[in-house]
Amino acid sequence: MQQFQDVADGLRFPEGPVAMPDGSIILVEIAAGRVTRILPDGSRQTVAEPGGGPNGLALGPDGMLYLCNNGGFGWLETGGLLIPHGTAADYAGGSIQRIDPATGSVETLYTHVDGEPLKGPNDIVFDDAGGFWFTDHGKTRPRARDVVGVFYARADGSGISEAIFPMENPNGIGLSPDGRTLYVAETYTAKLWAFDIESPGRVALQPGLAGGGGRFLYGAGGYTYFDSLGVDSAGNICVATIGQGGISVVAPDGALADFVATPDPFTTNICWGGADLRTAYITLSATGRLVSMAWPRPGHRLNF
Repeated sequence: MQQFQDVADGLRFPEGPVAMPDGSIILVEIAAGRVTRILPDGSRQTVAEPGGGPNGLALGPDGMLYLCNNGGFGWLETGGLLIPHGTAADYAGGSIQRIDPATGSVETLYTHVDGEPLKGPNDIVFDDAGGFWFTDHGKTRPRARDVVGVFYARADGSGISEAIFPMENPNGIGLSPDGRTLYVAETYTAKLWAFDIESPGRVALQPGLAGGGGRFLYGAGGYTYFDSLGVDSAGNICVATIGQGGISVVAPDGALADFVATPDPFTTNICWGGADLRTAYITLSATGRLVSMAWPRPGHRLNF
């Protein structure tokens, strides 16, 4: 097992960590409907309480936080673990929201795409044009699961479009260091797909039987789900892996370069911080922790 340092514990299913310029980490607590700042000394502050199911989080070109709100999960607490289970009883739809980290004000930017409601927005990444890609993971009901995809939107609220459809509950999303390739991880299939970007919001869809027209890159075996992902400076796609508990490090050619085991079966997100981006911050969600560790390669610096 790798050497991890506890940054914060007692969190209610943390995800979406963002390394801020002041050295703090802002993340979501999905089960609490809360966005929380973890300061370098380990203390914490509530940034905002958007309710629903705050999930993926990213810093935009205007210094605002952009949030994928999945609308809320049901929850199961068992064996000391907090586990998402189905859909919240008060679920009213998903949305993309903008949060002012200074004031905590929450503005809803998008709830629909071409008249179709967002189901469960999950993860988000900004491109260098100032727009953002995001996944809609959908919602699970007792005998049904949404068919969903990947979307692109403008940060000013002026436009949103569906870019990839269908996919099997897409979750993690990221960009290659040169910005030319979009990576998407599907949760339940544990497959990682690559899409060649033609222009902001447009990918070159390829003929095929599955994956919404992407190039199959990597698939995990055994009892494994994929969650969020981050890309390091070498172009490796670091996919949070549920079940095994850890980070699957996938090279750009699709080979599994490494697997970093963690002490939580619901390991969900990774980001990098510090002056040299060599400190990885990882959310261990079922046990409510944010941990850090030295990473062998710097993370790729995000656009904003």
